[in-house]
Order: sequence, then structure tokens, then C-alpha cells
Amino acid sequence: MRYMATYDLMESIRNTNQWLGATANSMASYPAFSLVPNPMLHWMAAWGQVTERSFERMVTKPDWGIHSMTCKDGKDHLVSITPVVERAFGDLIHFDVQGREEQERKILLVAPMSGHYATLLRSTVVSLLPDAEVYITDWHNARDIPVSEGKFDIEDYTLYLVDFMKELGPDINVIAVCQPAPLTLAATAYLAEIDPEAQPNTLTLIGGPIDPDATPTEVTDFGHSVTMGQLEELMIQRVGLKYKGIGRRVYPGLLQLTSFMSMNAERHSQAFNDQIFRVMRGEASENDHHNRFYDEYLAVMDMTAEFYLSTVERIFKAGEIAKNEFIVAGHKVDIGKITNVAVKTVEGEKDDISAPGQCVAALNLCTGLPDEMKASHLEPGAGHYGIFAGSSWRNNIRPLVLDFIDANAGGSKTAQPASKRKKAADKPADKPAGKPDLKVASSN
Repeated sequence: MRYMATYDLMESIRNTNQWLGATANSMASYPAFSLVPNPMLHWMAAWGQVTERSFERMVTKPDWGIHSMTCKDGKDHLVSITPVVERAFGDLIHFDVQGREEQERKILLVAPMSGHYATLLRSTVVSLLPDAEVYITDWHNARDIPVSEGKFDIEDYTLYLVDFMKELGPDINVIAVCQPAPLTLAATAYLAEIDPEAQPNTLTLIGGPIDPDATPTEVTDFGHSVTMGQLEELMIQRVGLKYKGIGRRVYPGLLQLTSFMSMNAERHSQAFNDQIFRVMRGEASENDHHNRFYDEYLAVMDMTAEFYLSTVERIFKAGEIAKNEFIVAGHKVDIGKITNVAVKTVEGEKDDISAPGQCVAALNLCTGLPDEMKASHLEPGAGHYGIFAGSSWRNNIRPLVLDFIDANAGGSKTAQPASKRKKAADKPADKPAGKPDLKVASSN
């Protein structure tokens, strides 16, 4: 109960600050005060508005906000978000552009489970939608998952990816962003051994810690310096009374946010101070740059304790992926078994989270893959966020990734997606030759 009480205490502090912001804004905006203009009251109202919005966003999952897009026919088409696979800890969703012909390129974006929601990749999705059918892993907030659903560690995460790839079939092109890069590589190798025909067509790994020790950063140094006992004692708490996951052991999102903010405390402090004065001058708006960024940045989610701890212990401390010693469900994965999935790595020159050298290490692990099916790119001047969002991604990296996908399209894999293979397997064996199963034919 000690940890549950701590979780509830953090939520109480957050809720109190949200209330203080709302109260300050309401009181300072009282019409009677306008009779005697006072700069301090204007500042108080602006502070309250910014504070209330900030603390409110910390427990709210952002909306995708992708409602329509203009296609090549010059018309605006509605975009609907359709679940393809629904699971306790995460879903596979599809951005369905209504009224548009199905695109040949099919892309699965593997979103990180590192404190933020998959909506962090909203701009990445928007940039890819005009040229591809886009799917993404939408991970759930651990605080909302009942304890009865069981554990979720990096092996479970990997098996989720395996199932998602099977569902979408071998013509899918996988792009893993940041944290899931090593587990996506492992999932592909796992498929190469147990179900080769279900492997994706291409695999692009963006800024992921395949070999964290290749180029040490503050993140890797922290992973090596702290003990697992210290991590469990300091970072892990039990979900409080307010949520469905009551009692589940998690690394709380609010605690993660504290770490995120402390890494660049001076810059964040200045950003909020500037926003308060913009609100005072009437220069701020609902969707200005500050609000767009911090509405997403402040929205954090809890991670299951076993996922966080196993990531630190097995990926960073033991280096199981880097040493090709990763085990999934009792099966030792051999990355060298990947022989017909083209692999590309993308790194940012100024990435201080997953520094250059950590991700490109994946190519050396793919010993069974011909050199012509390997590629790498180092983006000059780009930081961690810039290699999957912003101008570096839009103008430089995205075209290279699409060219890589096109150059390796139509590989030797001719299998169908899992759902279609299942339907084909269910076809009656005694059907007369020359008379196709209309149900199966129509589904294809």
C-alpha cells in the first residue's frame, strides 16, 4: 500500500495544480477587476490558463486529429481510424482513407512504449498517408489495464509485434521508431525461423538502441550505473484507487515526465514563461506552436513494471540484442536467420538519446542478409526527435525510406496475411477443381 499511496499522492499533486490554475484564471478574470487595470492580475490569469492546461494534459490521451487528407485526385477524403487487432495492452490500427484506392505501399509504424502515446508519431503518420496504407501500434496506458490481464514485458511486446506482422502479411513494410527498434528486429528474426513466409518486406529502424554500448550516452550510462534493486525501489509504484489497473505495478507516467523535464529544465522553464507572457499580450492561440508541442509532450502513460525493468536489464545492461542472445518464449532468437528482409537504419548526427552507432549495429547482426539488402543513413544536424518528425524527416529521411521500400518491393515472399491464410485453410478439401471458393476470392 505504500507505493499505491505514493501513486495517489502524485495524482493529488497534479490535480491540485490543475485546480490552482483554474482558480487563478477565474479569479483574475473577474469582470469587476477590469475597472482598475492591473498587470499583476493579467499575469495571474495568464499563469492560471497555462497551468491548468498543462496539468490537465498529463492524464489525457491526445486525439489523433487526422480527420481528412487531400489525395491525388484533388479531393479531400475523410480518414477513419479502424482497429485491425485489439489486445489488452495494445491495438493494431489502420488509418483508412475513405474513397481512395488501396495503396501498393503498406507501412506498419511501430510506436515506442516509452512514456508517450503513439500519437507522438502523428506528424509521421500524416507525412506517410498520401503515399501508403499506414498502420500503427497503439499501446495502452498500463493504469487502465486490470491486473487480471497478467504481465507485459519485452517478450510479450515482441510476440505482439509477431502477431501484428502475421496479420498484415509479407507485403508490409515495417518502420520502428526509437525504443522498439531492437524488439522489432528480434520479432522479424523470430518470424524468419518459425514462419518465414510471414516476414515483412522491408524493415527500417530509426534511432533505436540495438547496441547501446556502441556509443554511450547519458541514457546508457544511467542504465549501467543504477542497480535493478534501486530502479525497482525508486521507480516502481502500484496504480492507485482511481483507475481500472488498481494494484498493477507500473513505472508511472508522471514520474517519467519528471525525468523528461529535468533533462532540459531550463529550456522548458523558459518556454512556459514565454507562453505566459504571450497569453498576457493576446498573442497565444489554441493551436500555437507551444500548445501543439506540449499538449503531446505532457501527455504521458504508465508502463508496466516488468516491461520497464526487463528493458533496462536485458537491452541495456545485458545487451541481449547486441550479443544476439535474446530469448522469446523459451526460443533463442538468431538475427542471422533474416535472409530476405531488406534492412535500413536511420540515425541523427546530434541524437543524444540513441547516438550514432547504436542503431546501425543492426546491420552487422544480420549476417545472413546480402549487403545489397542493407542500407544506412546518418542525418546531418538532426537530433532524436528530428529523425522521425520535423523538416529533417519530411525533406530528407522520408523520401529515402520510401525509395528504399520501393527498391525492395515484391521480394520472394508470396504468402498471404494471416487472416487470409486462415480463410484459405478453411476451404473445403473436396471442392471441384476449376470452381473457386467465391467467399475466399472476394476477400482477396
